[in-house]
Amino acid sequence: MSWEIAGLPLHPLFIHLRAVAVPVAAILALVAVFWPGARRRMGLVVPAVSLVALISTPLSSSSGEWLEETVPETALVERHAELADLLLPCVIALFVFSAAYWAWNTFGRRVVASKGASRGVVSTASVALPSLLVLASLVSLVVVVLVGHAGSVAVWNG
Repeated sequence: MSWEIAGLPLHPLFIHLRAVAVPVAAILALVAVFWPGARRRMGLVVPAVSLVALISTPLSSSSGEWLEETVPETALVERHAELADLLLPCVIALFVFSAAYWAWNTFGRRVVASKGASRGVVSTASVALPSLLVLASLVSLVVVVLVGHAGSVAVWNG
């Protein structure tokens, strides 16, 4: 598949979508964890933006692999490609934990409470899910910045 339109590579388009979606999803997730009022008002926004980030990540990776075949091989391009490979697992975790956190806060607490489950189940989920979501958000933010920086260095200095 050719990842270009009218001779222009699509990779910059996809990376700009990803460069916006991943940080926005991560920041919204952090806001949802630390600000309960905002979490209630946001509803499905965090998992939806995380889904956009998830969809844009393989698109940018695939178009980047195609573009990598058309440019001279340099250490800077290789570094960018290696870092980019780290991003998909981070964004998958961000999406999964944001969806799970939303589902827990929307349905899980009521279901567990209505079934009379032990406080241990509620406490574990109430601590584990936000902790995992915060970790996934922070790691995603760091990795997307590292990938973007390596890519811009490869373009402007390579």
